[in-house]
Amino acid sequence: MSATGGRQRKPWAIIALALAALAALVAALAALVAHRPDPGISPTLAQRQPDVERGGYIAVLGDCAFCHTATGGAAFAGGLPLATPLGAIYSSNVTPDRDTGIGRYSFPDFVLAMRFGIRPDGARLYPAMPYTAYARVSDEDLQDLFAYLQSAVAPVHAAAHANDIPWPLNMRWPLAIWISAFHDDTRFVVDPARDAQWNRGAYLVQGLAHCGTCHTPRGLLFEEKDLAGHSNLYLSGGRLVGGSPINLRANDGDGLGRWSAADVAELLKAGRNAASAVNGDMVDVVRHSTQYMSEQDVNAIATYLKSLSPAPASGHASFGATDATLRAMLAGNERSAGGRIYMDSCAACHRLSGGGESLAFPRLAGNPTVLSSDPSSLITVILNGSRTPSTAAAPSGLAMPDFGWRYDDADIAALATFVRSNWGNGAAPVAAAQVARLRR
Repeated sequence: MSATGGRQRKPWAIIALALAALAALVAALAALVAHRPDPGISPTLAQRQPDVERGGYIAVLGDCAFCHTATGGAAFAGGLPLATPLGAIYSSNVTPDRDTGIGRYSFPDFVLAMRFGIRPDGARLYPAMPYTAYARVSDEDLQDLFAYLQSAVAPVHAAAHANDIPWPLNMRWPLAIWISAFHDDTRFVVDPARDAQWNRGAYLVQGLAHCGTCHTPRGLLFEEKDLAGHSNLYLSGGRLVGGSPINLRANDGDGLGRWSAADVAELLKAGRNAASAVNGDMVDVVRHSTQYMSEQDVNAIATYLKSLSPAPASGHASFGATDATLRAMLAGNERSAGGRIYMDSCAACHRLSGGGESLAFPRLAGNPTVLSSDPSSLITVILNGSRTPSTAAAPSGLAMPDFGWRYDDADIAALATFVRSNWGNGAAPVAAAQVARLRR
């Protein structure tokens, strides 16, 4: 009889243990969600007078105005839609308005948002806000930026726009788990083995300029696979909705291996160089941010990027210059569908040689955008056209027309495949289904 009773009690014991484990898990999650980390502000900062003018330059380095200004809206008042795989996220109002902006923020509140993605009310920010990079920014730079936003920016009453992420994906409490698992909040540490210019470039790229946010591949949970250059996945090329930011490492095909530091600096200041021109979101980065960086900072960024080793060879296209394509065209032997479209619609600007016209029409032979493992940027440019930004270094904003109205998905796939596989380009072909997805 006792044995039978034991058998009857055993399931209840298992259930009790399971409930206790569940209660412990819920308590742990509640503690994680409620946790507010120490902002990590140096005590000596209280004695420092913030530099508002310098804070304005910090805002330029971080490209704050572009992301936090809607088209036709007031500066820093938010409302710009940022496309994500889950739906659009709208940027927030960071003017000093006390009801809809950051006018009630203390400096520790501001640091928590910048370094940890936590608002004063405890809600977590989506990592579309690049706090994964801003965690590396110094106390002094954050203090100057905060002073600029609070005293040099006009307050604007503009309530937050509701995000387009559907339920239950729009719940913010799971972000506490995401941050705990993937966020590295360590400050930038100077490398004593490197000179001051390299360290300045590393600080800007890893922190304020947040280059890795777009140019580093992400995992299944949208985490950056490397946050601060610990591996050669860092800056090895990313993927956005409708775009594929290029590999910034030293690969000779889809990277910057054949570029000089001067080429990199020129692209950041002018939006174009002899090898390529910016497209997609990088147009706005140049328009609002990099063209206004000092020559010293642009050169520091170029020095750091040119010091990076190549990304892993797997998945990265090759390039080996050849005139075989040009000779075939001149001899009338190019008969592929993509080749015929290229000669009809592209060769006048980009030339039969694929060499383009320096500082006017981008070179296609060996162009990192053309050779990217993800052809999304190339396809999008063909579909929608592109315009280089008008900058002080290159005032004429040259435009490429859109061809989505003229050619169907199969035609554009054939054209993109031709461009990716000629003049020495060695990238994978493009399928019509890829074009269809981006056209939608």
